[in-house]
Amino acid sequence: MKFKQQMNEKVQNVERVLRVYMPTESSFQKTVVEAMNYTMSAGGKRIRPVFMQSVYELFGGCEEYIEPFMAAIEMIHTYSLIHDDLPALDNDDYRRGRKTAHIMYGEAMAILAGDSLLNYAFETASKAFLMVAEPICTEDNRVRDEDKITLLSEELKIRRNLERAMAVLSKKPGIYGMIGGQVADVELTGSILTKEQLYYIYENKTGALIEASMMIGAILADASGEDLDKIEKAASNIGMAFQIQDDILDETATFEELGKPIRSDEKNEKVTYVTIHGIEEAKTEVERLSNEACSLFETIDGDSTFLKDLILYLIHRKN
Repeated sequence: MKFKQQMNEKVQNVERVLRVYMPTESSFQKTVVEAMNYTMSAGGKRIRPVFMQSVYELFGGCEEYIEPFMAAIEMIHTYSLIHDDLPALDNDDYRRGRKTAHIMYGEAMAILAGDSLLNYAFETASKAFLMVAEPICTEDNRVRDEDKITLLSEELKIRRNLERAMAVLSKKPGIYGMIGGQVADVELTGSILTKEQLYYIYENKTGALIEASMMIGAILADASGEDLDKIEKAASNIGMAFQIQDDILDETATFEELGKPIRSDEKNEKVTYVTIHGIEEAKTEVERLSNEACSLFETIDGDSTFLKDLILYLIHRKN
């Protein structure tokens, strides 16, 4: 199957999952839910849930309890975009070719929509615990002792992995992850950044959610500790490459391609990898980081063809 067809099917599956888990617009909270759904329905590459599902499948995962986590990671990502676009931060009017939440619903409602998506993400992820299979009974409604032991052991393992996945989902977007990167980005805007500072911002502001996505997929599929370390390292490289490619596109793409204002980093006085190293060296670094990530996948048992193709797609994307 061609990569584009596979990617399209995976994205469509993500859209299906999001439709299942997004709230309905009713009662006195209707406006904030409408703002949540407006932003979530704006599309996008959905790469975080796609990465999560693909890593899960790489390690043999096939259960539906991955789906609440897929929805949750996209909710967290979208909340971060709503807040990132606010006047107090990047002050952007367009995202994915549509007016941003604060332009459509006002600044106060946009803040509340972001807050709501973050909270609802954890409410959604917690639903995975309710999906763990109940013990299967025999025809006379009794469970044989040996079957009960097997079922309880399997359920315990699944619940332990769900708890580990929830811990990753809680930490990576927080002060030791995405928000920590955002804080550094805000405080250092307008400053001359060291390479260490720039990498810290990229590793956390962008990389943390990609790491969370891929690690959760591996954890829920019960990957070994060694393989989980490889996944985290590959995800770190992918996140760094993704952000540097964003820097390149901010300089080279058009508004129609990006669906948002170009040269916004320059407007906001932000130092980027391109600012420091230039576009050609930035392209070389994207290639190096991506190749290293692909090499890590080759050391893991299983068919990682789609994941490696996805990394190559991200290198050459135009938006």
